[in-house]
Amino acid sequence: MLCPAPALLLLLAAATFALDPIYLPTGNYSKDEPGAQTFADDYNSTAELVLFKSVSASWDYNTNLTSENQQKQISASMEEQEFAEAWGQKAKELFDSTWQTFADPQLKKIISSIRILGPSNLPLAQREEYNTITTEMDNIYSTSKVCPPNQSTNCWSLDPDLTEIMANSRNYKKLLYAWEGWHNVTGVPLKPKYETFVNLSNWAYRMDDFKDTGAYWRSWYDSPTFESDLESLYHQLEPLYLNLHAFVRRKLYERYGPKYINLKGPIPAHLLGNMWAQQWNNIYDMMIPFPGKTNVDVTDAMVAKGWNAIHMFNVSDEFFTSLGLLPMPPEFWEKSMLEKPKDGREVVCHASAWDFYNRKDFRIKQCTTVTMEQLFTVHHEMGHIEYYLQYKDQPVSFRRGANPGFHEAIGDVMSLSVSTPGHLQKIGLLDKVTSDNESDINYLLKMALEKIAFLPFGYLIDQWRWNVFSGRTNPSLYNYDWWYLRTKYQGICPPIPRGEDNFDAGAKFHIPGNTPYIRYFVSFILQFQFHKTLCKAANHLGPLHTCDIYNSKEAGKIIGEAMQAGSSKSWQEILFNMTGTDKMDAGPLLEYFSPVTEWLKEQNRISQETLGWPDFEWRPPVPEGYPEGIDKIADEAQASTFLDDYNSTAEVIWNDYVEASWAYNTNITEYNKQIMLDKNLVMSNHTLQYGMKARQFDYTDFQNPEMKRLLKKLSDIGRSALPEDELKEYNKILSDMETAYSVAKVCKDGTSSCQPLDPDLTEILAKSRDYDELLFAWKGWRDASGKTIKNNFKRYVELSNKAARLNGFEDNGAAWRSVYETPTLEADLDNIFQQLQPLYLNLHAYVRRELYNKYGGKYINLNGPIPAHLLGNMWAQSWSNIFDLVVPFPSATKVDATPAMISQGWTAKKMFEESDNFFTSLGLTAMPPEFWAKSMIEKPKDREVVCHASAWDFYNQKDFRIKQCTVVNMDDLITVHHEMGHVQYFLQYKDQPISFRDGANPGFHEAIGDVLALSVSTPKHLKSINLLSKVEDNTESDINYLMSMALDKIAFLPFGYLMDQWRWKVFDARIPESEYNQQWWNLRLKYQGLCPPVPRSESDFDPGAKFHIPASVPYVRYFVSFVIQFQFHEALCKAANQVGPLHKCDIYQSTQAGKLLADAMKLGSSKPWPEAMQMITGQPNMSAEALMKYFEPLTNWLIKRNQENKETLGWPEYNWSPAASVAQEQPVGKSSFLGMSLEENQAVAGQWILLALGIILILTTIVLAVKFASIRRKARKSASEMELKKY
Repeated sequence: MLCPAPALLLLLAAATFALDPIYLPTGNYSKDEPGAQTFADDYNSTAELVLFKSVSASWDYNTNLTSENQQKQISASMEEQEFAEAWGQKAKELFDSTWQTFADPQLKKIISSIRILGPSNLPLAQREEYNTITTEMDNIYSTSKVCPPNQSTNCWSLDPDLTEIMANSRNYKKLLYAWEGWHNVTGVPLKPKYETFVNLSNWAYRMDDFKDTGAYWRSWYDSPTFESDLESLYHQLEPLYLNLHAFVRRKLYERYGPKYINLKGPIPAHLLGNMWAQQWNNIYDMMIPFPGKTNVDVTDAMVAKGWNAIHMFNVSDEFFTSLGLLPMPPEFWEKSMLEKPKDGREVVCHASAWDFYNRKDFRIKQCTTVTMEQLFTVHHEMGHIEYYLQYKDQPVSFRRGANPGFHEAIGDVMSLSVSTPGHLQKIGLLDKVTSDNESDINYLLKMALEKIAFLPFGYLIDQWRWNVFSGRTNPSLYNYDWWYLRTKYQGICPPIPRGEDNFDAGAKFHIPGNTPYIRYFVSFILQFQFHKTLCKAANHLGPLHTCDIYNSKEAGKIIGEAMQAGSSKSWQEILFNMTGTDKMDAGPLLEYFSPVTEWLKEQNRISQETLGWPDFEWRPPVPEGYPEGIDKIADEAQASTFLDDYNSTAEVIWNDYVEASWAYNTNITEYNKQIMLDKNLVMSNHTLQYGMKARQFDYTDFQNPEMKRLLKKLSDIGRSALPEDELKEYNKILSDMETAYSVAKVCKDGTSSCQPLDPDLTEILAKSRDYDELLFAWKGWRDASGKTIKNNFKRYVELSNKAARLNGFEDNGAAWRSVYETPTLEADLDNIFQQLQPLYLNLHAYVRRELYNKYGGKYINLNGPIPAHLLGNMWAQSWSNIFDLVVPFPSATKVDATPAMISQGWTAKKMFEESDNFFTSLGLTAMPPEFWAKSMIEKPKDREVVCHASAWDFYNQKDFRIKQCTVVNMDDLITVHHEMGHVQYFLQYKDQPISFRDGANPGFHEAIGDVLALSVSTPKHLKSINLLSKVEDNTESDINYLMSMALDKIAFLPFGYLMDQWRWKVFDARIPESEYNQQWWNLRLKYQGLCPPVPRSESDFDPGAKFHIPASVPYVRYFVSFVIQFQFHEALCKAANQVGPLHKCDIYQSTQAGKLLADAMKLGSSKPWPEAMQMITGQPNMSAEALMKYFEPLTNWLIKRNQENKETLGWPEYNWSPAASVAQEQPVGKSSFLGMSLEENQAVAGQWILLALGIILILTTIVLAVKFASIRRKARKSASEMELKKY
């Protein structure tokens, strides 16, 4: 709740306050020593009453932060200050001329203390302002909360929420958000108030003859050399701190990496397990020197044994009484706030001990949680209470520690015993104590992370405040000087830019709480001096760090006597009585930590650490996307466990699905289809479950790149992102489309003679030279397959896009492209296509001429596109089947192994065995027994199957198969090697995590088999396996061979490119549903120079006549494959020490080439594909240069031949269609355009669109000579060779 405005508070305070006369010094005191003694006695009895009221009001406010309680606290503070002013002024009036001559030193101290008025010196208005500001600063700090991003509810308070985040989170962003949030919500509103407070406080203490507030604070230590003594102590301890800092920095570097940790710079302040980086013990889990040895953390044991806050305080009370010290009084147990209230009250959670000055009421306020760290805090705070109890009968002026550091040290010295493994075993929190050097180092490092890490922080806070109070640091430099000191002493830096609008000092309780802090530094020195003395009294033998004074009355007697004195004696005297020295000494602390000091030095020497932070000004970058993702898991160990679990379960789930899919694809029945769909759903649910868990990890800054990559892959859950009902619909659509494709048959009118695609229609397209028969097969297949899936395809597009968007992509095309990890993929592929286009245009012109010679001008236009059914393949993607029509030199050798294969009785199995032999000759892995036992390598005669050749990984690291309706011919021999290339890839990466069992990119998988086929198809190799009787080494034979290869490889390129051009445009809606078929043929015309042989309309769906469309298989992989396989081929030929033209190279039996290939395949997709490319080719880029080099002899021949024949390159008469029969004439009102049967307006619009394409083609023709000259020269690297960027 917000407090009332300051002006109102001041008004209320002024209106209601009047000091009760009973609290005034009304006695008739003489100005001599006896009079002063009476005065002091009266002051003491009255002060107990006033202080009780003031402390009670402060307690009420701190345990219930309301405006009403705030007002009461202000009033009580005003009363206390009025009391102090009245008695202080009276003391000055009576004794200022005599008090320093008094014989009783204690009386002198009391009068000196009374006469210091502090804020009571201020005029009433300024005093009210002072009280209001201190209360408001308390309120800001205590009620501040940090809300998660984009939220205004469920906000985090410092305790326990932010404290737990800082202690337990290892998420860099979340730690940063908690750190920045807390420093902003507290520091920023405090700064103007703190400036006013400093001015008022200095005004008050200057009236007490101090230079400033800092001088007053230092006076408590009663030593003129106090500041220089502290500096000396700090420098004595600094080497140990520097070694600890260097060690911790290295460990943080191993966790967060060089982006966020500079091994020569300061450490970002939010990474050290504590909001203020004052203690680092919460990051001990990252620092453990010997993980296999004992690590003392009893938090789990406390929780398991049902410990609660009350029990923790009882255990602490028992420790003190075991030393013969006083137990906690009844009021302590009745009135303390030991846990955070659950009734909705706002409270000040910062742990503190309270003396109510009535000699019986002592309390602790702590929001205790059940942890080992809090157990030590309990002992610390109870140490304060024990001090109160011991000196309660001293005059009020002496009821404080010998110096402020003494008070802090009492509880801490108890914690040095409590934290020992020996003591924790005694109180039932450790089963056994392991005593060896490694366990000791573990224990001491954890203690160092608490004690040694604290020292520079404990030292610098009041260095900063003393500078502020003295004016050396003015308000315009508050934050700059704060961070200068923190970097200078602690070697830490702000993790995010901070300016003078920030006030980061205010984010620490003691700044707005106006609590001097150097006491803690002093305490950390004194507690080890005390510890050494008490251990000696307890007759402890052995290292200091193993000492436990529990049950030692002798030790209790020494410390009890010191506490009883309060501040009635000088701290030097009390220290001397305890330890035998009157000086603070870091020697015992250094002795305590000496084993770990030497260990740290050795570790830092081994790792060649820089001690200190010479890169003083270094600052870490702000994380990408900050503050998004702060709630994600950033623990690498947790991620590793998760990924192991995913991998082991996925292998089972995926194997089940692949088995079901295999059963369906090799036996198309409704039953098998349903089983496959059920298993697919299980797999999708598994993918969804683990994918959503993967998304809970923030792996941005993980140090293990493989783990980052796995989580990224796993986070893309593909179609599993769809709601279950839509996922089922999607799976059914895919299954239905693929089934429709696979069972489609073409029947002759009026007959039951129906022909499937494989082998019947495929054979017609390959072998027939009858124009009408080819047309029948071509059109019939599209009617039987594509038309039937169009409606399903539209819904498939919608669902695919929805799944993609749920995975964070704009559409499904973007999702498909993302697997290439190349943001410029589309532009890169276009550049490569442009580089290859001149060769294609020359091949197209040559083939068109030969088809013209075969079919005549009725069906072939020498200036137009080629009818798509005349190229020997259902999709005109490969033209190798019409080699007999286009062979350059009919009398020269033509490479066709089919006749020899048939005459020699080759079978499908023989083809696979020969392929296996090729792989093993390279030193690659032989096909396993399961391959031979379970593959389907011929079309069964008893059932419907999906004949499309495919390779299968069953994800159990041993079962790999091929499904192929193999025909004994050379084309299928090449296909066998291609599919077996996939299986070889499976075998090589089978030991990778399941998410990495894939090609470096999809094109790699396709290229592996093909690159071997480049060797297999050479005349040299075919002769070596007795499929050619001789090899002719002459130009004509070479051109014939290269032509046969070009009809396969070069003819394919535009088709491989355009398939996904079409789908990407469908997915992103550049192609609407109403233009599916029209735009399909536009692309086929643009890139392939083909036209439909009969009119087509939007009632047709010709893309669906290609398997990869209904099967939802991305296709640009094949284009990529056809480019990179030649890069691989060139590299492997070099490894095999082959010389001569690239097209003659055969790497058969080269184990060097095999190793090069295997090493890249073993990576799977664990690395970005350019790294795999680099391994094979020595450079990371995708380039068409090797392909152009391979076909250079043919390119030159084609250019010459086309020039001789005066061929037109391209198809400027783009709107030409072949002659139609009467049965194919256009309906009334329809126009034929690109073979499409369209409405008049559609045809006109299409003509305008394609006019632009025609102009481009004409321009292309004009500049071809320039391009070919460039190809020939090859004087410089192709401009299309680009570096593909990684994410």
